[in-house]
Formats: sequence, C-alpha cells, structure tokens
Amino acid sequence: MQSQQALKKIFSFEFFPPKTEQGAEKLRQTWRQLAQLKPGFFSVTYGAAGSTRELTLGTVLEIQRAGYPAAPHISCIGSTREGLAEVLAQYKENGIRHVVALRGDLPSGTFGGGEFRYANELVEFIRAETGDHFYIEVAAYPEVHPQARSAQENIAHFKRKVDAGANAAITQYFYNPDAYFSFVDECEAEGINLPIVPGIMPIANFSQLSRFSEACGAEIPRWVRMKMLGYGDDTASIKAFGLDVVTQLCDRLLTAGAPGLHFYTMNSAGLTSVIWDRLHLSSR
Repeated sequence: MQSQQALKKIFSFEFFPPKTEQGAEKLRQTWRQLAQLKPGFFSVTYGAAGSTRELTLGTVLEIQRAGYPAAPHISCIGSTREGLAEVLAQYKENGIRHVVALRGDLPSGTFGGGEFRYANELVEFIRAETGDHFYIEVAAYPEVHPQARSAQENIAHFKRKVDAGANAAITQYFYNPDAYFSFVDECEAEGINLPIVPGIMPIANFSQLSRFSEACGAEIPRWVRMKMLGYGDDTASIKAFGLDVVTQLCDRLLTAGAPGLHFYTMNSAGLTSVIWDRLHLSSR
C-alpha cells in the first residue's frame, strides 16, 4: 500500500435518491448535518437502467447548489449510447465534473443488457464523449466480485476499468481489512496505482446487512455474525457492537495508509457521525 500513503485522504458520503417528499426532507436534513464534517464530496446512486436518473440529478444539484461537491452515479446496463450521451451532456450543462461509473444491475424482469456489458466500456464511452471533463470513480471488489470466476479475473476486470480512464476507485464494503490490503497489493503488482478508497457500511440492522451482503458478495466474518446473532432482537447491543467493529476497521485502514473512506450512509447521519467523531476525522 506504499503508493497510496502520500495522498491527501478523501472522505465521502453516499446517498440514494429519495422517491417521496418525506424521504427528500429526511435526506436534506442528513446531508446538511454531514456537510458540517466537510467531506471531499457526496455521491448519489443511480437506479437500475437509469430508473432514478432525474431523482439522482435533482439530489446532486440540490447539494451542489448549497456549495458542496456532489457526484452522480451512472450505470450502463440496460442503457443506450444515445441515452448515456444525453445524461453526460445534462451533467456537463449543470457544472458537474465528478461521476461514479458502474456497470449496474439489470432491472427485474429485464433480459437485455442494452449496448454496454461492462463498466470499462462505460468509462471508455465517457472519455470518448467528454475527454477529461469528468473525474471518474469506478467500483472495486476486495473480496472478489460475485460474478468473477477467480481473484485473478477480478483484478483483470478492475484493470480494464483503470486502463479505460478511471481516476480513482471506491470498494464494495467489507469487514475484513486483510482482504483490502491484499487487493491493493495485488493491484500495485499489476501496475495499478490509482487511489482505492475503502467503502464503509455502518451496521444498524443485522438482518438487513445479511441480505445486502448475500446479494453483493460481501463477507461478514463468522465471529461478527455469531456475535450479532447472539444479541437476537437487542438492537441497542447490535448497534453498539457494530459501531465498535466498524470504528476499529476504519482506524486500521487509515493507519495502514488507506487514501480515505467512503461511507454508505443509507440516508442517515447518525452512525456515520458517531464513527467520524470516534476516529477524530475532523482533526486529521
């Protein structure tokens, strides 16, 4: 991880676009609270096949107009070149210079994948359409993408995104720091030296976390799983233990030279703010 240590650490928060006015007001309160921590940027997710395109743009613009950097996600599965060109033009027109480029998931009931199959094709398209206008983040999978046939294939897929023009990467969340350290070392051995920022998922609800993790291939260490299961319906103990686990994870990552942290907030400021305070990130 030597090449990452000299970089200025970047801290960021991720949201999903709300679909109701009540959800929008809750998110507004959340990002205003988290904005006081002065993150490097906020990011806003993008539904399958662009299903939340306008909601994503609206949320990003609201944050940006308040004076805070914001980056929309763009996914390419189920999208056309024409449609993505329109999205990129819309973002450029609104002064957005930072995007998170992802393959994305097929919407349920959809059999065709559109004109793009992989995220590296999306990165190539963004560069062909807009040159160096956008700072492009891509996804990385320290515990191996669930559809990759091997760890070597996982690295090869990631390298294609980097070679296509990515500037930095954000990882899928994980709770085993050694998986991240090993992944970064393997990337450096392949000549990949861009910032790879760990994705951090605070633990609020263990059953929900289990569902998410099964779907995305993130491993919950057995000792963490067993401890959580032992708490049963004691949500206060689950949250307290989860805060300890995630704070220790973040501290180890930063101490070892990780270039920052990207928090999956689930549109709530509470747990992320507590972890931030425990790590004394405002004074780093």
